[in-house]
Amino acid sequence: MEPKPPGRFVRESISEYSEYALPNDANALGNVLGGKVMHLVDLAGALAAVRHSRCPAVTASVDHMSFLHPVHVGHLIVLRSSVNRVFRTSMEVGVRVEVENLITGEIVHTSSAYLTFVALDQSGQRCPVLPVIPETEDEKRRYEEAGQRRTYRLAEREKAQRKRG
Repeated sequence: MEPKPPGRFVRESISEYSEYALPNDANALGNVLGGKVMHLVDLAGALAAVRHSRCPAVTASVDHMSFLHPVHVGHLIVLRSSVNRVFRTSMEVGVRVEVENLITGEIVHTSSAYLTFVALDQSGQRCPVLPVIPETEDEKRRYEEAGQRRTYRLAEREKAQRKRG
């Protein structure tokens, strides 16, 4: 029997969440509200974070999110998420949003986002998370890019703190 690695594989965090776009989710044009999509992104990201950490996780930040195509009422919204990298008590999770036209079968990538989640223990305090182990070339690329995004986020936070005084 092989020894267990000192972490969890990215594949162990992969989550998928889907929801049917209904009229109460839409604006007057019949497009799903951006805030609704963002809510679903947060849920999908949390699934991967909790699946990886095996403890509660809360959203600490959301990186830039663009809406590439509208989501229409009647489409199936499919969100796929996985942990890209772990930084002691926080995790970067990538979420990809696609919509499927259930009549035609057409699938369109509508948005992507990177979220940072913090793992919490039973008393609500930050707790360490096992490292994530990338296996595929794509997972390794996302792992490296997550480190670059974290460096940028921390620099921006420091800049904002200096600005506040």
